[in-house]
Order: sequence, then C-alpha cells, then structure tokens
Amino acid sequence: MADDRHDDRLRIGRRIQELRAERGLTQRALAEPAYTAAYVSTLESGKVRPSDTALRYLAERLGVSADQLATGRPAHFATDLRLRLADARQTLCTGESADAAAHFTELAAEAGRYELADEQAAALLGLGDCALEIGELDEAIGHFRAAEDLLRDAPLPRRVPALRGRAVAHLLAGDVRYSCYLLESTIDRLNAGGLPDPQALLLLYSAVIAPYLDLGAHRRAVQAAELALALAAQVDDPIAVARLHRSVARTMLADGRAAEADASLARAQELYQQLRIRTELAHCHWMRGYLRAQDGDLPAAERELRTARAMLTDRHAALYTQQIDVELADVLRRSGRGDEAAALLSDLLGSLHPKRGAVHAGAAHRLLGRIAEERGAVADAEEHYRTALELLQHAGATADLADLCRLLGDLLRRTGRAEEALDVYRSGLGHRATPGTTTLGPAPAAPPLGSNASI
Repeated sequence: MADDRHDDRLRIGRRIQELRAERGLTQRALAEPAYTAAYVSTLESGKVRPSDTALRYLAERLGVSADQLATGRPAHFATDLRLRLADARQTLCTGESADAAAHFTELAAEAGRYELADEQAAALLGLGDCALEIGELDEAIGHFRAAEDLLRDAPLPRRVPALRGRAVAHLLAGDVRYSCYLLESTIDRLNAGGLPDPQALLLLYSAVIAPYLDLGAHRRAVQAAELALALAAQVDDPIAVARLHRSVARTMLADGRAAEADASLARAQELYQQLRIRTELAHCHWMRGYLRAQDGDLPAAERELRTARAMLTDRHAALYTQQIDVELADVLRRSGRGDEAAALLSDLLGSLHPKRGAVHAGAAHRLLGRIAEERGAVADAEEHYRTALELLQHAGATADLADLCRLLGDLLRRTGRAEEALDVYRSGLGHRATPGTTTLGPAPAAPPLGSNASI
C-alpha cells in the first residue's frame, strides 16, 4: 500500500513537471500567488501528494483538468472509452467476432494503462464473448476470470456477467456440474446479501436453465424459468430479456408446454431482430428447429436448423455450428436419410470431445449407434453407445443417460447377453432415481420479489 502511494506521488510529480516544462513556466510562475516554488519542487520530486485544492489550482494553471493531472488520463477519456466499448459490442453483435476482438484487445490495453478497472473488465468480457463465439473455451474462461479478478473488490452484482460467462464456457466444455455449481452458488450469495439485484439474478436464472436440463433437473429448470420471468419486469436490458425468453422456451418445451415455448421463442426472435444481434437470432432458429422436430414437422425443422447453421457459419462460430449439425443429423436420420446423417456426424467427431461440446459429442455417438443398429452393424452400434455413455457420464449430463442405457440394454438383450443387459438397465434406473435434482444440495433460495411480481 505504501509503495502504491509513493508511486502515485511520483507519477503526479512527473506530470506536473512535464506539463510545466511544455508551457515554459518556472516553478515560481506556476506556484504564485497561492503557493511557493518550494512547494512545487516538493511535488515534482514526489515527496508529497497535492491536496485536492492544490490539484485543482495547479491543473487550472496548466490548462488541464484536475482528473487529468491526477491520473494522466486525457479529458473525457473514460467517456470516450465507454462509447468505443459500446461500438465494439455492436460489432460483435452484427459483424465479425475477429474485428470485435481486435477492438476489445486495444480497449483493454488502453483501460489498463490508465487504471480504469470497470472499463478494462468490460473489454475483457467482450473478449470472453468473442472467444465463446468461435469455440475457444479455455481462452474465454481466461478472459472472464481476468474480468472477475479486476472487479474482486466490487459488489457481487458487478461480477455476475463475468461469472455467468465463465459458467457458460464450462458448460460448453462439458463440465456441466461445475457450471451448475458456479451459477447456483452465485444465486445464493446474491440472495443472502439482502438486496438482490434483479438484472444480475435474471442473468443467472436464465443461464442455469441449460445445465439443469442437461442434468435432468427439470423441476429446477422450470422454477428458474418462472423466477426469471417474474424478474423480467424489473430489468431494462433488452438483451438480457431476450436471452431469458430463449432459455424459457427450452424449459417449457422440456415441460411439454410447446405452445408457450413457441411464444417465448417468438418474443426472443423479435427482440434480437430489433437489436440486430445475429448470433442470438441464429440460436432462436436453432431452438425453433428443435421444437419443430419434437412436433414431428421434420421439413420445417430442417429449414430452421439450416437457417441457423448458415447464420453461424457466416460468423465463424464453429462450436455452435457443430452442435447444430448434431441436431440436423437427428432430423435427417428420422427423415430416412441415414447415410447423410452418418456422414455429417462422422465429420464432427474430431471437433467435439470431452473438453469441447461433450454433451453434443455424446449425442453424436448415440445417433451413430442408432444408425449402425438400423444397418445391422451391431458391434459398431455398441461401440458408439458405450462411447456416448462415457462422454455423458464424464460431463455429468444425466438427462440422456437413462435412455442411452435403454438403447444399449436392448441391443445387448437382442444379441443374447442378458446379464450385461440387466446391469445396463439397472444403471439406467439409477439415473432416473432422483429426477429434478442436481445432487448439489438444496436448490437456490428464491429472491424476495416485489409485490408486482408473480410466479
């Protein structure tokens, strides 16, 4: 702490000396009539720090703002930086993630140079989102963690966007349980604080829906969706509200409420179109394709998924595109185009693995197992089913494990391996034993909603 104060005095003293020399002033000319040349000399040597009154006086004499003299930041620098951050964010929404990343990198360096922690954290958040979009998950986690570190002394709500980003990256990397733990524990800490922040809670409840569904915790997913909807009226960030509606659509679909899911998707899509956020709009088409597939409208599902894929391919969002391809392969298989589906899935297996899209990698192997079984290739089918089991167990994604155990058990039973089949069936029943839980302990407490909110 003492070293920081000493360095601060030296920096201010150096700025006073440099600005005085640039203006051709002696120490006496700068100091009088309010101060002495000796006082200016002690300031320039870094022995003392000027008082606020002296700082304003000297800044006026030197033709700069007091803030610029104290920090070295040009006048209006922070405001200009925030405007440029908004421009970079818009570039990410509507343009190329590589261009946005270049802007965020430059802005993070500038903010760091002038010790603007909030603005530097915002730039790091932008870099994390850019990395998420192109599937560089370790890089994304690093940026989000760096933003958290910068804001470690700030109130928890200001750290929530970085925490949420890190949880999403861990989810995409296949660490479903840790993602869920990170979000649930942050929700509990926010609510325990006594004055929960609606926007921060909305971000967290919207984000926790996906890991809940992957874990098979449908009741918790529905509760999180309902709490998020109740908070939405208190939030004025349209992007957060649009994300909420997209997450809620997935929950309603899992709960068998297809009409409500479609309505939420329509609302999200409308908001993303208004905001010109292309990636999120592509996600709406993706979810709508999934919804159409669940309804059995396979041609419509294929159209929506191909639309989403084209939009994300334009943005080089490789990981999301690969995940869509898994959904598309399922539609192709159900449409009687198994060869197309198998070719599509085989191309993906090198890119999806335990640390990058493990849940979708498991789904890809499950589909390849079904295709192999339909072709009579029993050994290949078993190999794919067992690989899928390993991937989903490693990720903690229990939602699909019971059905996968049924498929493998049926295959084993049909080939005369009854004892092995029974073991697999028992394992599948174990995954169904505690529906609606994450095995992480009690669900997070609900926030104290206002009188106008309803669940």
